[in-house]
Amino acid sequence: MRARLVLTGLLATTALTLTGCGTQDNASSTGAETASPTASGTSTPARSGSGTTAVPEALRFTGTTVDGKPFDAATLAGKPTVLWFWAPWCPTCKAQGPETAKVATEFQGKANVIGVAGLDKRQAMQDFVSDTEVGSFPNLSDEAGDIWKKFEITQQSFYVVLDKDGKTVFTGSLPAGKGLADKIRPLVG
Repeated sequence: MRARLVLTGLLATTALTLTGCGTQDNASSTGAETASPTASGTSTPARSGSGTTAVPEALRFTGTTVDGKPFDAATLAGKPTVLWFWAPWCPTCKAQGPETAKVATEFQGKANVIGVAGLDKRQAMQDFVSDTEVGSFPNLSDEAGDIWKKFEITQQSFYVVLDKDGKTVFTGSLPAGKGLADKIRPLVG
C-alpha cells in the first residue's frame, strides 16, 4: 500500500514538471464540479479563526506567500475564491497577469483572488509578481506542488473558481484572463 502511495505521488510530481504552458483549454466547466480537492498534508481546522464561518475542504490548506509570509486559506472562507495557478516562465501566465490583477481589484472585499505559483524557485516567483504587477493580491510559493496536487492541477496557466461554500464552479484556462470577471460576477450578487 505504501509503495502505491509513493508511486502515485511520484507520478503526480512528474506530471506537474512535464506539463506544457496552457495546453489544455478544454477543461472548463460551467457549473459542475470538475476538480475535486484531495486530501493534503496541509490541512487546517474545520472553522476559521472567527469561529463563525465553516471552512470547506477546498480551503483547508496553508502555504507561504512569495515574499515569505505564512498564509492560511481558511481566511478565505465565506467568499467566492479564484485560485490562479501559474509558473514564472510561462508566457501565457504573464499574459493573464494584468486581467487577473484587474479582477482582483474590481472584486476586492467581495471575492478572493489568490495566485499559486509553482514549477520554479521563490526568487523567480518574486520577479514574476513584480514584473507583471500582480502584487495587489496574495501569491503563494508552492515549490513543492502541495496545493497544485490538492486541486489536481497538472498544468500552469489554470484557474479554479470556488463559490462562497467552496464548491468548484469553474476550472480551466482563460486566454489573457478574459472572462474571469464573468465567472465571479454571478457569485458575488
